[in-house]
Amino acid sequence: MSAPTRRRVGVNLLWLVPGEVGGSEEYTVRLLSALADLGSDEVEVILYVNRLFSSAHPEIVSRFTTVVAPISGSSRVLRVLVESTWLALRSRIDRCMLVHHAGGTMPAIRSVPGVLTLHDLQPLANPERFGLVKGSYIRFIAPRSLRRAQFVVCLSRFVANDAMDRVGVPVERIRIVPCGVADPGAAFDRERLRELLKGFDLEDRPFIIYPAITYPHKNHTTLVAAFARIVKQNDDVRLVFTGGAGSSDSVVQSTIEAYGLDSKVIRTGRVAESDLDLLYRTATLMAFPSLYEGFGLPLLEAMSRGCPIVASDAGSLPEVAGDAAELVDPIDVAGWASALGALIDDPARRTVLIRRGFERATQFTWTVSAESLLSVYQETC
Repeated sequence: MSAPTRRRVGVNLLWLVPGEVGGSEEYTVRLLSALADLGSDEVEVILYVNRLFSSAHPEIVSRFTTVVAPISGSSRVLRVLVESTWLALRSRIDRCMLVHHAGGTMPAIRSVPGVLTLHDLQPLANPERFGLVKGSYIRFIAPRSLRRAQFVVCLSRFVANDAMDRVGVPVERIRIVPCGVADPGAAFDRERLRELLKGFDLEDRPFIIYPAITYPHKNHTTLVAAFARIVKQNDDVRLVFTGGAGSSDSVVQSTIEAYGLDSKVIRTGRVAESDLDLLYRTATLMAFPSLYEGFGLPLLEAMSRGCPIVASDAGSLPEVAGDAAELVDPIDVAGWASALGALIDDPARRTVLIRRGFERATQFTWTVSAESLLSVYQETC
């Protein structure tokens, strides 16, 4: 007797432009990697990607059947058009029983049923943070996509509640597939660490790390204002921004200059994952003052590497942090200065948060997340 044919699931990654979608890229790539590790006798996954994704993530492309669309991915208008034409036709030709649209929206024209990953509903919750064209498009298409999806995959209970409250998605069509974090292990490159600390003038200094692209909701300016108060009491401390440049980059830089902090705020730009690992391990603490998060993967990354955290009490961050972080109102400059300054001066409290962070991080694994996603595919096909 021949083995049963595996059910084919397409994954729409045409939206994923490397380096432009922040945490959504990290979540999607790591989840797919864990899904490949799982393997499945029942489900065959086919990736539909743009050329930029194919070039940036060969390690993912090589592990799945992958079809590269005839677009680079740089034009949003062209991506949307290709989703409703090329993708609809190609997924039909490939005999997919389901297409998983992993970027928060589904194309208007589809040839097979769809599952949708919802990273967040920030364009609906805070439309002022988005440009007119992009914001209007997402506010138009996202609710329609959510209502038409067979299942809606949410990263957190916060996002799930938002989908139910703002769009009316029934609870029975929502599935939670959270972020995970891999155990980084105890070993690390000490020579490279010395190079990093020396290169950024961080040797033998306390420093605060914030790994985030300078988008408006990441709220860098509040952190800069709070840091200005801290350095008046401790001139040796430094603030390290490791994210790339976003739409608020000029505002962030102007704020740094206005407070006279050019020499005390270290802007590394986007760093290699291995270098970020080393900075997490060495930082005195991580600050995460974001105004809105659908999950907050950097919290898990910091916890798993023994970096204590002060985070905002907004969005999903309290849900992810549990009791393993100090939580502060995201717009309370005095509160941030107080919380950060107190933690820098209190090694015993940092030790408590480090221990709780290690314990908390073990509750989030990519294997469990991949198993949850696979069960959605099996339930839908």
